[in-house]
Amino acid sequence: MTPATDTIAAIATAPGAGGVGIVRLSGPRASEIAQALCGRVLRPRHAHHVRFENDDGEILDDGIAIAFAGPASYTGEDVVELQGHGSPVVLQQVLARCRALGARLARPGEFSERAFLNGRLDLTQAEAVADLIAAGDVRAARAARRALDGAFSTRCDALAAELLHLRVHVEAMIDFSDEPIDALGGDVVAERLDALATSLAVLLAEAEQGRRLRDGLHAVIVGPPNAGKSSLLNALAGSERAIVTEIAGTTRDLLHETVRIAGAELTLVDTAGLREAGDAIEREGIRRARAELRRADLAIVVLDARDPDAGLSAVAGDIQDVPARLVVHNKVDLLEGAATDDDVVRVSARTGAGLDVLRAALATQVAGPAAGEGAFTARQRHVDALRIAADAVADARATLQAQTLELTAEALRMAHDAVGEITGRVLPDDLLGHIFSSFCIGK
Repeated sequence: MTPATDTIAAIATAPGAGGVGIVRLSGPRASEIAQALCGRVLRPRHAHHVRFENDDGEILDDGIAIAFAGPASYTGEDVVELQGHGSPVVLQQVLARCRALGARLARPGEFSERAFLNGRLDLTQAEAVADLIAAGDVRAARAARRALDGAFSTRCDALAAELLHLRVHVEAMIDFSDEPIDALGGDVVAERLDALATSLAVLLAEAEQGRRLRDGLHAVIVGPPNAGKSSLLNALAGSERAIVTEIAGTTRDLLHETVRIAGAELTLVDTAGLREAGDAIEREGIRRARAELRRADLAIVVLDARDPDAGLSAVAGDIQDVPARLVVHNKVDLLEGAATDDDVVRVSARTGAGLDVLRAALATQVAGPAAGEGAFTARQRHVDALRIAADAVADARATLQAQTLELTAEALRMAHDAVGEITGRVLPDDLLGHIFSSFCIGK
């Protein structure tokens, strides 16, 4: 990569007042700017008690300055951290002085972007920095830490190395295509493709779990009209978030609410009741509900406890492709006798009966499979890339059996590129910009 020619600066601590605030510099003039600001030369990796001075000698603050000489720094460039009092006003003054001395304000995520471009982090590790900062619970923080340590990257690199080896082998087979495939090691390639497909399936499952650790569970509340879906959302949220009436079809649009279950985030989406009738507005709401189900991790199927079979038959076709389903019989307070079906959760959103059982069932769904010691955070783009790679490997296996080696080589190239996009070994520039734009400015 071409080294950056400009020096960037930003406040690296969270907005608001605090005991300590940090202004970070990175780039070829970082040490020079810090020397002018502090009035002394900074010895690398030593803490110096200094005064931060304006151009006329006015003292802006006093604190600690630490210099890190590149390439042994976070960004791979010369870096200086100026640690002062955590007053937003004072920090802005120090930042303004750095800019007056030649630094420019960093873009969101630019420090981590430079670390990636200078080979200090791969892309999954850079994203793990943001995930660690945003972790909502202990499990997510630990998983982000493992991703930052390279747990995900190492697995992806191993897959990429195997794909590259197979590509070389298949390309060599093409050069000797007049020979029988078996004589050229076709059986060996087939066996390695099978093993690769298995490895991809395992990593894909772990990446999906990592995505849930990072993003939380996306649960769609679905069911026939007037089953009490909105009332249930209000009960779980602990507030009147959705309008509730006795009129079927009251809910027309999607309503999102985030709740915490067992220490993890659960996004609940209230939807229009599924039926074929209704006016144009309700039909649009039903269309949006079905679209939301296509990206749901969990369908919370709410049925009227007085006639659950009719309600389930009305929505069965819409929920069949959702990865997980939790069936809830609502309005049990209107039943004359007690039900005994152990496969459902029975509640009354009106009285609150059974809500503790429902929360426990949701906690089980949120937890999912037990996260092992190797669990790591992942993002939707990682999951999508692994799915593309898995499909391409399946295509490679099929074309190898058909003895169309050129197509096998192309499928392996697609799989290799997809895995390379995860770590940033192969990456379009527009995707790089999109990823780092979501970071906070000081990172």
